[in-house]
Amino acid sequence: MNDSPSLTEQLKLYSGGDQQIAEQVLRAVLPKLHEIAVRELRRERQSAPVSPTELINEVWLRNLRKGGWMINDREHFFAIAAIAMRRVLVDFARSRIAQRRGQGQASFSLEEGAMEAPGKGQVEAGDPESVLQIGILMERLEKVDPAGARIVDMHYFAGFTLEEITQITGLTFRQVRHRWEKGRDWLKKHLSS
Repeated sequence: MNDSPSLTEQLKLYSGGDQQIAEQVLRAVLPKLHEIAVRELRRERQSAPVSPTELINEVWLRNLRKGGWMINDREHFFAIAAIAMRRVLVDFARSRIAQRRGQGQASFSLEEGAMEAPGKGQVEAGDPESVLQIGILMERLEKVDPAGARIVDMHYFAGFTLEEITQITGLTFRQVRHRWEKGRDWLKKHLSS
């Protein structure tokens, strides 16, 4: 009989502050983190000149290593990791734009229309400015509709199906679908304006 804790139990111990289990957790989640990183980097081809391993290391060092947040289960952990990866990629995009402009900070205003997305309001994957624009819009969406932003993060960025999000969040499928459509429509509206 195997007495070792399941991954969900390990994640709960880790999120409770047990730093001794961190290495064990990292080894267990690494293959799935790599899969998520590959998907995120494929979406942002040119904006982040890093490998999946470098992205995972950055996410782990910045966000996940500390623990201290409540994790319901493994799917919830991977949703948190995917959101953290998106934020790291947005930071990379900000940095590249700032370097290009020779300043410490990118100057950008959605209201002024200073950054038009290429072709009919569509965002071009891999363009650092588009990644930054989506990142800024996601931050704004989090302020106006936190639940919708979480669903968009989980579905679009983390790649979870609406059914999986239903299980992770405890919401009904109808609630998840409604929040996804509302968040998606908000982003489309603000991307095209």
